[in-house]
Amino acid sequence: MLNLNPQPLHDRIVYSIKRFFNEAGRERAVLGLSGGIDSALVASLAVEALGRENVHGILMPSPFSTVHSVTDSVELAENLGISYSILPIEGIFEKFQAELKDIFNDEPKRLVIENLQARIRGVALMAWTNQNASLLLNTSNKSEIAMGYGTLYGDLAGALMVIADLYKLQVYSVARYINREERIIPESILVKEPSAELSINQKDSDTLPEYSVLDPILYSLIEKKRSATDLIEEGCDISLINRIMHLINSSSFKAHQLPPMIRVGESPILPENKCVYYKID
Repeated sequence: MLNLNPQPLHDRIVYSIKRFFNEAGRERAVLGLSGGIDSALVASLAVEALGRENVHGILMPSPFSTVHSVTDSVELAENLGISYSILPIEGIFEKFQAELKDIFNDEPKRLVIENLQARIRGVALMAWTNQNASLLLNTSNKSEIAMGYGTLYGDLAGALMVIADLYKLQVYSVARYINREERIIPESILVKEPSAELSINQKDSDTLPEYSVLDPILYSLIEKKRSATDLIEEGCDISLINRIMHLINSSSFKAHQLPPMIRVGESPILPENKCVYYKID
């Protein structure tokens, strides 16, 4: 059964961030703040591990970003007491599109438009790390990675994948734990419908099953090593299982190009040699 007990997950990740930075000889971290639950959780965990003075957030709204994504990110940063910058990417994005038209001889496809935004943000974040001798924290979760819901050289970039071994339901559980004594992560972030905001009115559920359905299936497939046939024979919808398996198989190549991740589960999505696992004394 998927572990939704947040304290051991929280404690291991905080400890691992601290150890990873100590071993790398770095003190400062940067991450992109999107207004979503994943970046909010990573920022909160980083502050506990490194101190608020060593964490910087960058807000990079695009033409598809909602106003509340920016205001929620600002509220989070102020609740955490971290410094932050706002870098609108619309001008860079429009310039890229104009230049690409000349080599495409056509309007860029939706996938190009979406991935381009993620890669612009990745470049900006990596530039900040170079300028400030810091490390970039990745904010992708295990459910998204398994489904290929991430952009190589964009939102999958980083020195350390902080929550890449947490399923989305676990992300919410740990985020609620962060708020156990005071509201650090704004409630609006916790209740909003997940979205990458890379196109108009985009929601995760447009292309992925609801996480309440998806995560138990992924847990069975990844942690419990169950086969698709096993799940279908137990009553899972065959079209749903086939859809999930197609997404897993068609994006598995990405796992070999990802940064190291903090391991908290039984079976990480990345190869063992790319996992950071520290025993808490």
